[in-house]
Amino acid sequence: MIVAGAQFQPVAGDICANLEKIKAFTSEAKAAGAAVLIFPELAVQGYGAADQMGEHHINGKPVMDELQKLAKDNDIALIVGIAEQVGEHLFNSAVFVRPDEGPVFYRKSHLYGPYEKGLFKAVDPMTVIVPYQGLKIGMLICYDVEFPENVRRLAKSGADLIAVPTATPKGSSGAFIADKMLPTRAFENQLFIAYINFCGSDGVFFYQGGAGVHAPDGMTLASTGNGEGLIFAEIKPSNYEKSRAENTYLQDLKTVP
Repeated sequence: MIVAGAQFQPVAGDICANLEKIKAFTSEAKAAGAAVLIFPELAVQGYGAADQMGEHHINGKPVMDELQKLAKDNDIALIVGIAEQVGEHLFNSAVFVRPDEGPVFYRKSHLYGPYEKGLFKAVDPMTVIVPYQGLKIGMLICYDVEFPENVRRLAKSGADLIAVPTATPKGSSGAFIADKMLPTRAFENQLFIAYINFCGSDGVFFYQGGAGVHAPDGMTLASTGNGEGLIFAEIKPSNYEKSRAENTYLQDLKTVP
């Protein structure tokens, strides 16, 4: 399977502008043969949307209807960061939108800093894995992946690939996470990780960029710097049987009684 990731500069609170970018990247990814396209954290509203985070309509239509139509029209699955309103609660979510099936939502469990904690409701860690075209695709969001327990839980549940929409801030920590931590997470769990970030600034936050797809052997299959654009990687678990045979962490793991 070819998986793509779209790194772009968000517009805080402007769903129309962000959705236009989502549409353009979707067309481009489909033309290049991608089966799945991953977008950053809160890509619909923009991470810096603050009090506009609860907006879920464009031109009078629900955004989810637009995303579902986009996936169907292009015959491609989309994983999109979105603020999800359920009753009085707002969740920092990622939605897996498939061409011919209903959406699957994952909600962020580890909220980062006072900004997120003041906007969203945290949930207990969730194991969300979606089978799609022969792969088992799990989801985490940004800060979630920095806790090794979250990745290990998905690995033990059979995930081949973990999609990680993110909005990592610019700085030395952001660079370390993108360049060092994510390849290590992939290696120690013998799976693929696609970490897809914003770049530039939305006028509220500055973003690290550095989107990447990392393989079970710890190698980076695709990456980008600080600009907008798509990355592509072939996700083929059978290519990494030797790595799994040599690095048997999941089989040999011992837990404390």
